[in-house]
Amino acid sequence: MHLNPYGEYAVLLAGSLADDWPEDRAGIEARTREFGMTMDFSESPDDHRRTRQVIDEWLRVVDAPGPADRARLLNDLMAQATAYPRLTDHDQEGWHLHFRDDTNDSLPDVLRAVISVGTALHLTTRGIHRLSRCAAGQVEGDPCTAVVVDVTRNGRQRYCSVRCANRAAVRRHRARRSITSH
Repeated sequence: MHLNPYGEYAVLLAGSLADDWPEDRAGIEARTREFGMTMDFSESPDDHRRTRQVIDEWLRVVDAPGPADRARLLNDLMAQATAYPRLTDHDQEGWHLHFRDDTNDSLPDVLRAVISVGTALHLTTRGIHRLSRCAAGQVEGDPCTAVVVDVTRNGRQRYCSVRCANRAAVRRHRARRSITSH
């Protein structure tokens, strides 16, 4: 059962854009399609740059030092983006809520609204701690800076991938072996 598909897909989309930034606007729009967005966006020459700003602002939420800071930053993003919630039925998706002004269909503005509200829904329904950077990258010398969007049942996902989790396990194993061999 999905507790919150709106929040989940939006925060996963943001994490995907943060970890693998598309080269151009078309790449951003293609990524929105991969994550289930069906709407058409109006086009502006600065969409790529402005969408990068949206992701950079969102990354400040990811990197916030604590829950109160995270909530404050996320509230600021939502204040910039949201209008009153609206019921809508478009593209044969069925009735659902939009948390943005229906008259503004620019790519960066829609993504700011979807990502900020989706992240808030994710953090309030699953836990404020369920958004972070990969734990592997917190070890000196490890280059991973990927975002971890924890959608696991138990809420304990710390690594962005099996590869990073395995690399950390090998490090721990080697550290234990070097202690016992001395």
